[in-house]
Amino acid sequence: QVHLVESGGGTVQAGGSLKLSCVASGHNGRSYTSGWFRQTPGKAREFVASMNWSGGSTYYSSTVKGRFFISRDNLQNTVYLQMNSLKPEDTGVYYCAAAEAGPDILLVTASGFNSWGQGTQVTVSS
Repeated sequence: QVHLVESGGGTVQAGGSLKLSCVASGHNGRSYTSGWFRQTPGKAREFVASMNWSGGSTYYSSTVKGRFFISRDNLQNTVYLQMNSLKPEDTGVYYCAAAEAGPDILLVTASGFNSWGQGTQVTVSS
């Protein structure tokens, strides 16, 4: 199972940007597909973006498409989420997720992932 540690959260004004990082370990060089989710109190965990191991496929939720960008550096075992034009409704705890899978596998639902980070808080003030 992949161990994940997120960083990069914080407080930013509306319209600002943040870049989240997710460092993976424990996969022993095996490929894994990755995703980002977010959650606010009282709501279910929401899909944000995902990318396959090869980096050739990505998928975004309609609420962040065009503003958020997922990327990865497999040599650094790191997946990123660049968040631009942030809105107050983007506030939440952001979780990195992973699942060992073939290089072209792309997942878009939480149930498909079996490794999760501890989460990092993102707060966007109006």
